[in-house]
Amino acid sequence: MAALGRSQSEPGLMGLEEELTCSICLCLFSSPVTVPCGHNFCASCLKLSWAGLSSNFSCPQCRATFPSRPQLQKNTVLCRVVEQLQGRAGTDVADDQEEEEEEEEEEEEAPIYCDSCLQAPAVQTCLTCTASFCAEHLRPHRDSPAFRDHQLCPPLRDLQQRKCPQHYKLFEFYCSQHRSCICSLCLLGHKLCHTSPLQQAKANAESALKKKLLELHKQSERAAQAMNTVKTNQSLTAEAASRKKDLMRSELLEIKALIEERETEILKVIADEEKRVSNKFDYVYGVLESKKNEIQSLRDQIEMALTEVDDILFLKRAAAFQEKIVREAFVPAIEMDQNLILSNYQSAIALKEAVKLSISQYKEKKTEAKVPPVKNKTPPAASSNKTCGGKKTAGAQEKKKPVKAAPTTGPVNAASAAATKEQLDSFLKKSREELLQYAANVTLDFNTAHNKVVLSERYTRMSVSDISQNYNYHPQRFTDCSQVLGFQCFKRGIHYWEVEMQQNNFCAIGICYGSMVRQGPESRLGRNGSSWCIEWFNSKISSWHNDVEKCLPNVKATKVGVLLHCEGGFVIFMAVGEKHNLIYKFKAQFTEALYPAFWLFSSGTVLSLCQMKQ
Repeated sequence: MAALGRSQSEPGLMGLEEELTCSICLCLFSSPVTVPCGHNFCASCLKLSWAGLSSNFSCPQCRATFPSRPQLQKNTVLCRVVEQLQGRAGTDVADDQEEEEEEEEEEEEAPIYCDSCLQAPAVQTCLTCTASFCAEHLRPHRDSPAFRDHQLCPPLRDLQQRKCPQHYKLFEFYCSQHRSCICSLCLLGHKLCHTSPLQQAKANAESALKKKLLELHKQSERAAQAMNTVKTNQSLTAEAASRKKDLMRSELLEIKALIEERETEILKVIADEEKRVSNKFDYVYGVLESKKNEIQSLRDQIEMALTEVDDILFLKRAAAFQEKIVREAFVPAIEMDQNLILSNYQSAIALKEAVKLSISQYKEKKTEAKVPPVKNKTPPAASSNKTCGGKKTAGAQEKKKPVKAAPTTGPVNAASAAATKEQLDSFLKKSREELLQYAANVTLDFNTAHNKVVLSERYTRMSVSDISQNYNYHPQRFTDCSQVLGFQCFKRGIHYWEVEMQQNNFCAIGICYGSMVRQGPESRLGRNGSSWCIEWFNSKISSWHNDVEKCLPNVKATKVGVLLHCEGGFVIFMAVGEKHNLIYKFKAQFTEALYPAFWLFSSGTVLSLCQMKQ
């Protein structure tokens, strides 16, 4: 009645219990927090759900994802509503429990009276008579042989509940299949069931519950052990991750230290060169200052002589001054060693390119690992035996084992050749504007230039001089042929650049591997298996590769476009104009990184690399 009164007099918040339940633990909220999508959860439940995550945080209810771990704030309003509901529900439960306890206490305190006199307390209950008796009225059951078979027990209440509602006989058996107590008459309806007397059924149930309790105890111990294992594995994982992070951090710090050391070396070289030149300037300045003082002293003497009154003495002094020869001040050409500066600059660029290449290769490997392989796809070019931008010495080149191609069937080769031809034709049909999307701004590598090759205009113009430039020795420098390579290397992808020819056409334009030799007759472009080129010899045009010449039709061209497709395995040379005219195309399976290459074998030849906007 008290609960009914409360439900009528107070607003019913119990209807909100479902809305105030955490969808993770299915209990009322405990310290509720709100995620950005608007859903609420217990703070501890959400923390456990996101445990071990460093990214890809998502809402457990709507699966909305967040780029980073959201900053969670306690929902104070919702917390107060839950506290009010919990307080009211707790009061109701406590009141109900008190009422039940009071009723039980009243029942326990009220004595069981004799069913015969209804006055004296009962001392025994006869299950056969289904009645309770006091000591006086129980005497016949103890003295008379007629009641000897009656079953007596301590006083019991509600004996009617122990009777079968259908036959009004006491329950004597238990049906395990229907899980119910039955009387002796009910046995006819449970012929196919497994029945047993109540005492035996009780003993069996007690034994089963004891086994169940023991199994639950073991499961509890196993759960506790599993929890300890999880905690141990978690701590071990954290320690292993910490060690790995320290290891990687030390490796990266070593890389930083190497780069900083290289930076210090390069800057020291420039600083020493600056100091050397500055000392020369100081020396020349001191010489010029002495020269100026000498001239000023002579001026003072001449001015003093002009004041001489004695004619003979004046003429003697004038003759002496006129014999003195004063030379003009001379400032020698003093400048920093550009070769030294350029060499260090190229070294810095090579280091940068090596780092960029390593990082890009790592990213590509990660991307390739995520993308499933495509069948009948041309394999990418094999890695070069040198780093782009920083070439290995010709004498220290690594010997590579020949790569054996996997056996392929005839139809596959035919299909691949057809695909390559179709790809070639598609590029030949493209306009210059379409080719410019593959534009590469190429510059010349000073360290490869022959001693008679002059580089200018920020290493985009090359010509031949009859006078040796006395370049410093470098293992990548050509020694026999007046050739030079581009600084950029291409290992994969599609690249396009243009070369403008001036004055006359005693030159060759091509591509080569970085491993091409730098000395001897085999170092000429096209005279080995590591280079491909188009050669202009006056009015004659030829293609060269592996020392094999092929004469080509004469195509007038002042500007030549080169299109390189590394994966496709071809390079196209075309005359650039209003309409591109094909000069020649090479097909090959490139196995190393490729460099633009140029050969100038006449003193009047000038080639310029066109800098194009991509």
